Amino acid sequence: EGFKPLFNGKNLSEWKGDTRLWKVENGVIVGSTDGIEIPHNTFLIHKKQFGDFHLKLQVKLRNHNSGVQFRSEELPDFVVKGLQADMAEGNYWGSIYDERGTRGIIVNGWKGKAEKVVKNNDWNDYEIYCKGDTIRITVNGVVTADIKDTSKMSGVLALQLHKGPGMRAEFRNMRIKVL
Repeated sequence: EGFKPLFNGKNLSEWKGDTRLWKVENGVIVGSTDGIEIPHNTFLIHKKQFGDFHLKLQVKLRNHNSGVQFRSEELPDFVVKGLQADMAEGNYWGSIYDERGTRGIIVNGWKGKAEKVVKNNDWNDYEIYCKGDTIRITVNGVVTADIKDTSKMSGVLALQLHKGPGMRAEFRNMRIKVL
């Protein structure tokens, strides 16, 4: 298929982030803010940048809000700005959000779409497809967002832990095909 692992399954050597919050457990990237108050949203940032790609992964979320940044800009202190394939407890899954930008929710992929297929507190298949100005998000086989956007054509991929109540986000089977 041309997909390659985005994560080696052993350690976070290809990523950078706050080591108090991110670790590897049984081949899964685990982010948790349980017992740790963070001053702002924080990210585990992949060291490479990507433009046109197809990313497939599985995500499990316990409590609160997470997402996968793509074609985004890295800022100091493990902060990222740009497009996000969003997910949150009982909301936002499959949406495209402008993290630290001015557009807010660009596409609401939850209402009538992801809300029908998301498995709470369980593994969910997530896909992000970017080729030229086409951006498509798929959750558990359902296309939840499909837009044309040229705001940023390449940038970092990153995984989010949101400021607020203690939460846990898990990511596995991350594979990418550069287009």
